[in-house]
Amino acid sequence: MEGIPHPVPRTVEEVFSDYKGRRAGLIKALTTDVEKFYQLCDPDKENLCLYGYPNETWEVNLPVEEVPPELPEPALGINFARDGMQEKDWLSLVAVHSDSWLLAVAFYFGARFGFGKNERKRLFQMINELPTIFELATGSAKIAKDQHQLPAHNNGSNSKFKSSGKSRQSESQTKGVKMSAPPKEEDDSGEEDDDDEEDDEQGATCGACGDNYGTDEFWICCDMCERWFHGKCVKITPAKAEHIKQYKCPGCSTKKPRIA
Repeated sequence: MEGIPHPVPRTVEEVFSDYKGRRAGLIKALTTDVEKFYQLCDPDKENLCLYGYPNETWEVNLPVEEVPPELPEPALGINFARDGMQEKDWLSLVAVHSDSWLLAVAFYFGARFGFGKNERKRLFQMINELPTIFELATGSAKIAKDQHQLPAHNNGSNSKFKSSGKSRQSESQTKGVKMSAPPKEEDDSGEEDDDDEEDDEQGATCGACGDNYGTDEFWICCDMCERWFHGKCVKITPAKAEHIKQYKCPGCSTKKPRIA
């Protein structure tokens, strides 16, 4: 994490300055330093996050061990989806999460130091005058003179997310990600009984929160421990799951390999 502590912003202007510094660092990671950033996000490593700092620097690192953390944490495990997507689509996804994190940090400071309605409105208006990191990374907004455009890649994709032409179901199956509901047992005749199916659904529980399975909820199965999780509990959406070749739950991701 950061080696030099930064002063805690307490006014709207100071929070906005903090926001701009962190934003500039994240833009560097996704534009001028993109090759270095790409190499640091090795999918074989543990859960990694992209941090931007007020001094306009960036860092790829493990999440803080402190619970709860002092500041809101960036998206966890950005490295796992790297090789399952086209590079520019992956960078766009990281950019979206980076924008969300910047807003969370800015309004965390606002809440911590008691910003009122007018102060919060002024802070958001100042932030909203700047193009988002996503807009800059995808080329959908004009980049300021002091910033650099995202390098071109030879993957043939345009600045927007592309569909591969496969259905969500078929794409997830080719990548080995289990996104459907927890499996149900069949009777001897090979047909499911409605009553048994309902009992099975009610009996399945999430490996993170322990709550029962709901038919209107998205679930994902860990390919390592075979446990099922609510997507919201492990911060995985159906769209993100499409691009995961092998899903590891947070518990399996933090396990260190045994040395023989």
